[in-house]
Amino acid sequence: MVATAISAMNSVVDISFSQNPFNNYRNLCKPQWRRPISLTPTHLSFPTPTKTRRPLQTSTLVSSSSSVPAAVEDYEFVDASSEVELRLQLGGRNFENSRDIFVDADGTSLTIKVQHSGSLITLVETNHLFDKIKPSETIWYIDDDQLVVNLKKHDPELKWPDIMESWESLTAGSMQLLKGASIYIVGDSTEINQKVAQELAVGLGYTPLGTKEFMESFAKQSIESWLLAEGSDSVAEAESAVLQSLSSHVRAVVATLGGQHGAAGRADKWRHLYAGFTVWVSQTEATDEDSAKEEARSHIKDGSLAYSNADVVVKLQGWDAVHAKSVAQGCLSALKQLILSDKKLPSKKSLYIRLGCRGDWPNIKPPGWDPSAGDDVSPNGL
Repeated sequence: MVATAISAMNSVVDISFSQNPFNNYRNLCKPQWRRPISLTPTHLSFPTPTKTRRPLQTSTLVSSSSSVPAAVEDYEFVDASSEVELRLQLGGRNFENSRDIFVDADGTSLTIKVQHSGSLITLVETNHLFDKIKPSETIWYIDDDQLVVNLKKHDPELKWPDIMESWESLTAGSMQLLKGASIYIVGDSTEINQKVAQELAVGLGYTPLGTKEFMESFAKQSIESWLLAEGSDSVAEAESAVLQSLSSHVRAVVATLGGQHGAAGRADKWRHLYAGFTVWVSQTEATDEDSAKEEARSHIKDGSLAYSNADVVVKLQGWDAVHAKSVAQGCLSALKQLILSDKKLPSKKSLYIRLGCRGDWPNIKPPGWDPSAGDDVSPNGL
């Protein structure tokens, strides 16, 4: 599965492809499936400091002199505003020489290894911390039977639910970023939109909604029958009306119809989609991440597809419903990075809704602006 994400402003959103970023912190737990990009269980608050304790699986690099590597059983994590602290249990092993401990931090990566009894043991290796750190200010020390690593956060205002970016930390962390803003899943496949939206809603504690269900319930017929009887224009118009009614909702994940017969497939029907964060889930034949990113950039630059209006793009190669949660994780990771690039976006979405979803996204005009009067006309005619 190949995926990438790009914001509507054409800035690349970095993605992690490891299923478990504590991926020996890269090999801790090798994924069986390569997930797309790249945010869980319930609404969480983030007091200062935030402390978590987790079981930690490990993988080790063992020399020929040792057949049974020691394992770190658990870790503690604390967010103390300007920095985060990771405490790793050393299992009673005593290290008399600091040269037996190797700690390497670089931007969003962290590697911790220890030399013990002829074995080089990897305690932590990840290339996807929850957010960026200042590697030059990393310090570590031994406290009894714990290795303590302090990492200086690049963004002190962002609370880290955990040391790594995972499904749990992304969904917990998303609550402070989204500020209740809804999410709309768009793309060519209604099935994919529905499956991904459902996973996101469950993870975030949001309300799952689907335009297909609303429309079929109202019309007392399937979308397929509707298309045959009245054509795609009628279906797109009806979905647009549903989206209008949903645009004032908060904390919802909305799955839209896929394909050109849906409102999201038409550029003139996006007025109410702009009320939330839109994620374009798109399949690709690209064979690597760079190619997928370039394809997404090309689509956004071209602008011929209505989906290019989306806030972020998620590319995936192939589709299997059992991996919907991994795609959802990719969507949240992309949204997290987009919002971190402009923390005013959720408030701007809220303002857009309060002013009546007039279609002036992202350049919101003053109150009283009339779309038919032209972009440069203010309420006072100035």
